[in-house]
Amino acid sequence: MSDDFNPTELARRDADRIRGYRKLLDFYHSVQWEGREKWGERRLTFNYAKVVVDKVTSYLMSGIDFAVEPEEESDGARAKARKSEAVLRKVYEDNDIEQLDFDTEIDCAILGDACYKVTWDQETGSVRVTAPDIQGIYTWRLGDDSSRIWRVASRYTLTAGEVEILYQVRPKGKEAAVTELWTDREFELWLDDARVEKKPNPYGFIPFVIFPNLREPKRSWGISDLAQIMEPQREFNRAMSQLSRILELSGNPIAVLENIEESEDISVKPGAVWSIPEDAKAYLLDLLQGGGLRLHIDYLNLLYRTLHDVSESPRAAFGGTERDLSGVALEIEFQPLLQKVRRKRIIRAAAYNRRSRLMLKLLEKYRNEDFGDGRPGVVWGPLLPRDADKIVANEQTLVQTGIHSRRRAMDELGVRDPEAEFGRWLEERGAILEMNHELNRKPSRGGVRERDTETPDRTGEE
Repeated sequence: MSDDFNPTELARRDADRIRGYRKLLDFYHSVQWEGREKWGERRLTFNYAKVVVDKVTSYLMSGIDFAVEPEEESDGARAKARKSEAVLRKVYEDNDIEQLDFDTEIDCAILGDACYKVTWDQETGSVRVTAPDIQGIYTWRLGDDSSRIWRVASRYTLTAGEVEILYQVRPKGKEAAVTELWTDREFELWLDDARVEKKPNPYGFIPFVIFPNLREPKRSWGISDLAQIMEPQREFNRAMSQLSRILELSGNPIAVLENIEESEDISVKPGAVWSIPEDAKAYLLDLLQGGGLRLHIDYLNLLYRTLHDVSESPRAAFGGTERDLSGVALEIEFQPLLQKVRRKRIIRAAAYNRRSRLMLKLLEKYRNEDFGDGRPGVVWGPLLPRDADKIVANEQTLVQTGIHSRRRAMDELGVRDPEAEFGRWLEERGAILEMNHELNRKPSRGGVRERDTETPDRTGEE
């Protein structure tokens, strides 16, 4: 596998991609001006780019949950699906997946790519989920099919002590560049440019889930959310800095003297008296005359609108609606953001489902359990505020007419664990039926036992 592999060549393999990642990270962290700052130059930075990335990610990850659908409608398949859901929730809790996913999505929106690593922790006997830095991930793909990855290299730097703890190997220097090389069949570990371990892949699959932020046709890697807004963001910073300078000079006016060769004690302050020759002129330069300030503000508003348009994040997404809107009108206002988030969710659903399947494979391998062939899925939360009363009324009608199941209704209402909730409902309904049954069996006042029939629980059926 490693006949054609040399860790020192990785940096040259994807040099443009790695260099682009660094520029995007700098831009996100407010390094947005090009060139070196000149003496006396004012450079203001209003980092709308960071706000847009954080806001879109918050909408993307709102109300996310995970479920497993049975492969067939049978009691055994449903039991295995519920068992799969239970163990996945335990893995999510142990790995703090909610926080890990949010942090990874921020990173993915900035860089355009991200990945997860799903491995087995021998010490704790549990699944370990991490999100390696995509800047250290290198892939080899099969032919013209960019979705098929046959080899992955993960490169990162550790101190000598960390290397010794993790791999029981003492490197030569204080730090070492660690490279993991994975295929379906083999695993290799390299320290700097020396291979220290080679063995069969213990999992039988490459334990990485690599996915793009947004896809670009015919490209293996994704697109950053910052790519489209970098230019308007820089121009907005420049225009704001220019306007700030003009306002500063207007507050400290410039004295203009005409037909005067020399001047002394000319100052602009209250009560100042200037002595000038008869044919000379003196006045204060007004940079705001003729509506010049309005032109600057109009240009800034145009740039502000451009930032929202190209980022597909309308002002309403930031709580900026200036009028009351109906649900339909609000959805129309949010359409650019909704479409962007839906494009992302299609990609994320595939990545999260693959991650869940890898978790289940590891649990089956190391715990000898059978989870069946259930289909992991993602339950996305609503993007816009919802009228809960109206949704409840609609779902009640759909359940009573047999169009929706109770589980589907609970999914629509955002219940995090529909199966557990349905179990509690069954338990409660059984208790009510039992109570009605006991009440119907009590004798009447005349000593005659009432008819031993079960009164239907209309409330429960509703």
